[in-house]
Amino acid sequence: MDMIPQLMEGSSAYGGVTNLNIISDNSSSVTGATAGEATQPPSSSSSPSVNSSRYENQKRRDWNTFGQYLRNHRPPLSLSRCSGAHVLEFLRYLDQFGKTKVHTNVCHFYGHPNPPAPCPCPLRQAWGSLDALIGRLRAAFEENGGKPETNPFGARAVRLYLREVRDMQSKARGVSYEKKKRKRPLPPSSASSSSAVASHQQFQMLSSTSSTSQLKFEK
Repeated sequence: MDMIPQLMEGSSAYGGVTNLNIISDNSSSVTGATAGEATQPPSSSSSPSVNSSRYENQKRRDWNTFGQYLRNHRPPLSLSRCSGAHVLEFLRYLDQFGKTKVHTNVCHFYGHPNPPAPCPCPLRQAWGSLDALIGRLRAAFEENGGKPETNPFGARAVRLYLREVRDMQSKARGVSYEKKKRKRPLPPSSASSSSAVASHQQFQMLSSTSSTSQLKFEK
């Protein structure tokens, strides 16, 4: 699970950043070998309201983090002047805080989902973390008065970048990001026929048991 940093006032957007308050990103969806990732199984007892509250809190922290990044930018940027290019700068900046090992194409473990030994390949933000982060920031932008047509987090360049990161990490780490197909429910006709067959079999078993009991009684 990668970590999204929350910048403190006075930190530089390009230099060495200090006094970072690290925020856990709960929406990483990737699997495979990572360096320093700590995964926790989701609690089955969590209610929808708890999940919603956690999402809202994470969205608010991400929005504050991006706002601090704009203020610490050199030169400082206002939200009205923010474009998709600035969002890409922000995502590349976050890579230095990533915990996911992404192998280079010259590494012996390139495409290996579970490397047997360490390697000097860089750590990056996992694609799932970035994808979820952009989703939250895109929603927060419109909730704070931004227009959908001017939303920098929905820019085409941002979507293409996320797609490139997904494909690159999938090849480098040997991890497939294809969604699992859900099993389709049986149509009503099939379900009713299956129920009729089961009822018929149960009736035959009861009839057989009744006949056996009657024979024993006659004997």
